[in-house]
Amino acid sequence: MSQDLQNIKQLRKNTGAGFKDCNLALKEASGDLDKAIEILRVKGISKASKKMSRVANEGVIAVAGNSNKISLIEVNCETDFVAKNEDFIKFVKELSEINNDSDSNLEKIKQSTMKNGTTVEENLINMVSKIGEKITIGRQKTFNTPDSKNFYYLHTVVKDNLSKLAVILSIETANNSEKLNNFAKQLTMHIAASNPLAIEDKFLDKSDIEKEELLIKEELKNSGKSAEIVDKISVGKITKFKQDNSLLTQAWVMEPKKKVKDIITELNISDLKIKEFYRLKIGE
Repeated sequence: MSQDLQNIKQLRKNTGAGFKDCNLALKEASGDLDKAIEILRVKGISKASKKMSRVANEGVIAVAGNSNKISLIEVNCETDFVAKNEDFIKFVKELSEINNDSDSNLEKIKQSTMKNGTTVEENLINMVSKIGEKITIGRQKTFNTPDSKNFYYLHTVVKDNLSKLAVILSIETANNSEKLNNFAKQLTMHIAASNPLAIEDKFLDKSDIEKEELLIKEELKNSGKSAEIVDKISVGKITKFKQDNSLLTQAWVMEPKKKVKDIITELNISDLKIKEFYRLKIGE
């Protein structure tokens, strides 16, 4: 194999770029591999910037950490095919560990150095150029609360710690029983299925309640009922909305006649407190 072909092969291995692009870059760099890599990187940034205006609603969510500290991060792409690409999966798995180490600080994540010696941001640009789709880092969250235990659930697993829907949960208690672990696992599954907006109704976002009130008023506007009756119906519907969207007052998915708070009472773990949860689904 000639030296030129060896250099092209090495450049393709290092950058993932095509034969033609590598050949042109090496000619422009007069055979200097490092310079050719830089030329391709700059061209990659140009190509990537064009792709970044497109829509990326697919991807995966990655969970990393343990019972003391846990994080999840969303990485979006344009197609489900890319979400299953081995290079993409490898990148996201390493990124999930960086996210956990960085406490979900996006700027810190982007500037972190990956195992190949370049930053997350640079790897992201190179991957966009190599794969040919828009790829972005989406939402991320870390739970690192003293005296709490963390749990997680993955739904529609793509591979290992990557899925299409993920839940992380933090419970404050000194209890280490199997009973607690089983409940926590079931509760993460409940959150995945029921999608609560807050732990209790007092923590619901005021804007969500206001939107619901407007929808109810619009629904009842032409009902022909008196203003007094409409007000009573509105109050009842808002109360139900709060109950249905608050974790503790939701119907327990494993036993719908009971509420989540009833199951917690039956556990009889005196110091148990649901600290926080975070549910993330691709495309929502």
